[in-house]
Parts: sequence; structure tokens; C-alpha cells
Amino acid sequence: MAYRQVNYQYETSPRKVKPEYEKKKNPYSKKKKSSTLKQKENSQKQTSKKQVKKQQNKEVKSLKLHIKTALYILVGFTILFAISYRNSLITESFDKKENLKNQLSVLQKENAQLEISIQNSLNLANIEKSASELLGMKKLDDAQKVYVTLPKKDYVQPASEQVVVEDQTSWYEKLINSIMDLFK
Repeated sequence: MAYRQVNYQYETSPRKVKPEYEKKKNPYSKKKKSSTLKQKENSQKQTSKKQVKKQQNKEVKSLKLHIKTALYILVGFTILFAISYRNSLITESFDKKENLKNQLSVLQKENAQLEISIQNSLNLANIEKSASELLGMKKLDDAQKVYVTLPKKDYVQPASEQVVVEDQTSWYEKLINSIMDLFK
């Protein structure tokens, strides 16, 4: 059960309206009564002004309290919205990462299958088979073979001239190189 905080309220006694009877006026004491009546009226006006001010203060305090709670609620919702937005961004990036992982695994499987197919196609038996079927090639007969005898002399001749390869340099580099050669 929730308990409300109850504050003590001053001047909570019921108001007195006019009495049901009126006192008889004494003609001899007019001055006293009129001055006392004025004092009573003034005191009633002051107390009513005080009550009005107290009531206005209570209304202002309650209004401030309502505004304060509304601001707290607004700040709370703003924080919750920021947290949920951040979580949605994290979830979105996590989904992208998982999609990229799945694509990577698919590409790795395809790559492995292609490597196996390349290795199978490089097999000598498969090469002979594809050459005979697709290109119509046949193995050599003995009549088609020609043997050549070569003397065991070295056919490679050493270079008699020296080849100088110059890189193409810009005029700026040539100028810098010539200045550097002067200081050597």
C-alpha cells in the first residue's frame, strides 16, 4: 500500500460565516464598536490575504512539482530511447558481421572445390583424355618419331659487348646528379 506524505496545514479550522443572530447595538458605544469592527475587518482581510497567498504558494509548489516530475519522466524516456537506439545499432552491425562470415565461408568452400577440380584436371591421364577427345590428338607412332643427334659442343656464346642500360631520368635529376658529382 502506498503512503502519501501529508503535510500539516495551518489555519485549517472551518471559516465562520456570519452569526445567525445579530447583537443589539448600543447607541452609546458607537465609536468603540465601529473601531473594533474596523479592526476585525482589517484583521479578517489580512488573514484572508494570508490565506490567499498560502493557497497561491501551494498551487505554485504543486505546479513546480508536476513540472519537475514531467521533466524526470521525459529525461528517463530519453535515456531509454538512447539505450534502445544504441542496442539496435549494435544488433544491426552484428547481423552485418554474421552475413559477411557466411559469405566468407561460402567463398572458401567454392575456392576449395575449385582447387580440387584444378588438381584433378592437371592429372596426366585427364590431360591425355581431353586432348584425344576434344582436340582429336593421337599418340605418336614409331614411324612418326625422328631422332636427331647433336654434337656435344656448347652452343651458348658469351656476350662480346657490354650492354649498358640507362634509366630515363628527368632534367631535374640529371642536374642534381651532376652537382653531386662535382662534390665527390
